[in-house]
Amino acid sequence: MNSSGLKKNLPDSLEQRKSLIESGHQAISIKRQCELLGLNRSTLYYQPKPEKDENIKLLRLIDEEYTRHPFYGYRKMTCYLQRLGFGVNHKRVRRLMRKLGLAAIYPAPNLSKPCKEHLKFPYLLRELEIAHPNQVWATDITYIRMKDGFICLLAIMDWHSRFVIEIEVSNTLETTAYVNCLKRALERESKPEIFNSDQGSQFTSVEWLNVLQENGIAISMDGRGRCFDNIMVERLWRSVKYEEVYLKDYRDVWEAEESLRKYLSFYNNERPHQSLKYQTPAEVYRNGSKRN
Repeated sequence: MNSSGLKKNLPDSLEQRKSLIESGHQAISIKRQCELLGLNRSTLYYQPKPEKDENIKLLRLIDEEYTRHPFYGYRKMTCYLQRLGFGVNHKRVRRLMRKLGLAAIYPAPNLSKPCKEHLKFPYLLRELEIAHPNQVWATDITYIRMKDGFICLLAIMDWHSRFVIEIEVSNTLETTAYVNCLKRALERESKPEIFNSDQGSQFTSVEWLNVLQENGIAISMDGRGRCFDNIMVERLWRSVKYEEVYLKDYRDVWEAEESLRKYLSFYNNERPHQSLKYQTPAEVYRNGSKRN
């Protein structure tokens, strides 16, 4: 390890920086390596504890009820679970909702927590007429339940047609996987004029923003606490969960990804949308059809 170069070009990702640690290095101690990489030494050894079986069950119930009633905060959710016979209190339910990134009305995900050092951009879609494909793309991340836990799903969608351009299924929140998804989307399709996201750390990272800026794409970000700024992707999540996720019990990440890709192929190419005059997203996206 070259100690003189450690302070330059450090990766944003905590996991990437941890991977640079060399436990058997003869010249630089573990303590010094952590200092050079901007890591607290305790994070090097931290292993998150798995959730208890009952908490996994509660997380699944909370996820389903929130999808039905997104205006439920932790107090109403506590009441709902207590009526089902669970001996839970407000503190426990609030912790579990935060783990899923859920809050009343606005799902401001922990998986979209902003980073103070990252850049923020204004919301560009207010009063903008979105009239054709590839004018605006949007993205978001949601939790997807499995038989024993949860994973993350990122989708990149064309706002006008609701066509899902690309997805990434991951068991981590590391930025690199989502940046690679963005690169795949840009390689497959025409570039959008505007790309909209929330202010999550994945979307405000230098790695993500560089890809957009290098491609000459205007960057738009939701206002804090504004659930309707990215409403098209929120509607997609409801469809994905009701029509796919809640009907399945994925055993692992690979099964989840295969099944989700099949569903989204159906969503794009076969499922008619009333708001698209009963056309499919693929028909509107490929033909440049008007929605109204």
